[in-house]
Amino acid sequence: MNNPKLTRPKLLSASHILVKHEYEAKDILKRIAAGEKFEKLAEDYSQCSSAKHQGFLGIFAPRKMVPAFEQALLLLKDGEISKPIRTQFGFHIIRRESV
Repeated sequence: MNNPKLTRPKLLSASHILVKHEYEAKDILKRIAAGEKFEKLAEDYSQCSSAKHQGFLGIFAPRKMVPAFEQALLLLKDGEISKPIRTQFGFHIIRRESV
């Protein structure tokens, strides 16, 4: 018997670029808006180990990321990019990926 309260959690997927300073994040956003590729900028500037995967963080369940990161991610539609989001790790530029 299926219990409607026991549903599988929705999965999330994201890429990001992590930098130390907000001015760096804002500069990267300007470069994206000017046509530079998110993936290349992630490889070149992100301070996260995901840089070697062009910023891709994979597919994950809700509540696996820090709250500010996840809240920003949930406000995005697939393919959208966030403004700089501050966490204890630095400033993130988040792109929501389709699952």
